[in-house]
Amino acid sequence: MRPFLKWAGGKTQLLDELLARTPETFGTYHEPFLGGGALFFRLKLLGRIRRARLSDVNPELINAWKAVRDTPYDLVAALEKLENRLAEEDYYEIRGLDPDEMLPAERAARLLYLNKTCFNGLYRENSKGRFNVPYGRYARPKVLDRALLLNVSKALEGVDLQAQPFLKIVKNARPGDFVYFDPPYHPVSTTSRFTSYSRSGFGEQEQRVLAQVFAELAERGVHVLLSNSDTPLIRELYEGKGFEITRIEAARAINSKGDKRGPVGELLVRAAGQIAAKSDETGAAESQLGIDFKQTVKVA
Repeated sequence: MRPFLKWAGGKTQLLDELLARTPETFGTYHEPFLGGGALFFRLKLLGRIRRARLSDVNPELINAWKAVRDTPYDLVAALEKLENRLAEEDYYEIRGLDPDEMLPAERAARLLYLNKTCFNGLYRENSKGRFNVPYGRYARPKVLDRALLLNVSKALEGVDLQAQPFLKIVKNARPGDFVYFDPPYHPVSTTSRFTSYSRSGFGEQEQRVLAQVFAELAERGVHVLLSNSDTPLIRELYEGKGFEITRIEAARAINSKGDKRGPVGELLVRAAGQIAAKSDETGAAESQLGIDFKQTVKVA
């Protein structure tokens, strides 16, 4: 089983590294920056997921996942109307449609179509929240994979899908659960800022809040794993705090200049859920976790 979306920064190539740092057993699996969900699908295939709560701040993405889970045949029918519309003018016409005026399955089909035909599978929004990635110029992209969508639909039965900011994980995760954070990466240079994943962006302040959440969950006995770029900021946020940090090399192909693509350094940060958990078995409110959320930026 594999992701049904082509996602820039997807973790398919790093699955062996991620699996090596996944706890043998855990309660609920949480993934608050869902994207393509490569690790979820591999763990599901291996029979290691009993319960899962998948979420993302991007409502278009979550609508697509819900359409695959709940109405796969309606989604397939909608994609059948788009799969041969591969010319550049078709792309921009479909990109220009207002998703708010579409039925959920049609809206999801639009996203899948754009995902398969846009430049490098990027998802990027402008300040108005509209998808603005250019045409990808592929010879014959596969817009519809009926068998894959139906298989994924079965895998998603009983999975909780929510459009919400990552801060909600603070209330949802329990001791013994496993949380995998794969946030928008901190840019390694001023020319690699692909942080407009949503209209609200994801910058340094959000990275700092995420590091606080990571540490608080670890203190509560939650298994936590995070991937991010190897930059001075990310090292500052996670080094010297008792976490296991590993540098790996990963191929990246989202630079507009081909000669700038290639292996880049990434960090995997793990807290094994072995720190003594606080006496909070029912999930504390955000204000009880040592984070003043009133002083943080909104990420929804």
